[in-house]
Amino acid sequence: MISFILIIITSLFFGGIIIRTKSITSGRKGPGIFQPIKDIIRLLKKGSVYSKTTSFIFQIAPSIYITSVIMAIMIIPFGGYKGIISFKGDFVFFAYVLGVGKFFNIISALDTGSSFEGMGASREALFSMFAEPAFFILMGSLTLLTGHTSFQQIFASLHFGSYISYILGVLATFVLVMITMVENSRMPIDDPTTHLELTMIHEVMILDNSGFDLGMILYATNLKFAMYGALIANLFMGTFPLYLTIPIFFGMQMLFAIAIGLLESFTARFRMNHNAQYILALSSVSLLIFLGVLLILGQFS
Repeated sequence: MISFILIIITSLFFGGIIIRTKSITSGRKGPGIFQPIKDIIRLLKKGSVYSKTTSFIFQIAPSIYITSVIMAIMIIPFGGYKGIISFKGDFVFFAYVLGVGKFFNIISALDTGSSFEGMGASREALFSMFAEPAFFILMGSLTLLTGHTSFQQIFASLHFGSYISYILGVLATFVLVMITMVENSRMPIDDPTTHLELTMIHEVMILDNSGFDLGMILYATNLKFAMYGALIANLFMGTFPLYLTIPIFFGMQMLFAIAIGLLESFTARFRMNHNAQYILALSSVSLLIFLGVLLILGQFS
């Protein structure tokens, strides 16, 4: 329950820190940290408009999408404390409950009958499929290292005590950061500020959403950022007391948001035909983590 509450709190300012960082690096004053959540609240107060060409799928998809993200957040532990939902193999449930939400988001875009939205849905499905092996290889490696199969037990048992383990922690953080960028269609995979439909991925999928539905989709993105930030924070929190873990959690979230802002400020978006190769390469990094785990366990001796 602690993790769930802290992730909700973090989601209120996470997007604002990203935008603020990008504004500072480009020499602009920029909006306040809470401006993105204010925009979302304004959208939530409005009604939604539905095209006559869409079916009930388009109407229910945003609710299922944000519900899947909230359910995934319930699985995230907080140091030595379990999430609201915790069981053996819960990281598999975590990945596939997010997959359910993304599936409805994709078929919602297809339901509009727009060729542009269908193009974005195709790219979203492809990139998510390539990112999935990296996540499972990473979690499988941590499972092998700790001997546990649930998020809470894995993170509670994870300790860094050698140079190899520190390297594995850095590589695991890199993989999770890149998976976050893929899942949220951010730079260098996608440009969230582009206005050219041919180069869009996630943005083109939600062109027909409006009002309350659009607000739910945008807020789900903030939740996903805070959710993956919580996973990264759990790598390093251990089982310290709450008066230490809570500042560590918020500190990691702020560093994560600033890192995303800097990454988007100083990198260019990849060419679309190179995205699939880059995302698939994340699996190679996860395999390095797996080999490092085998070294720590002495399987090569």
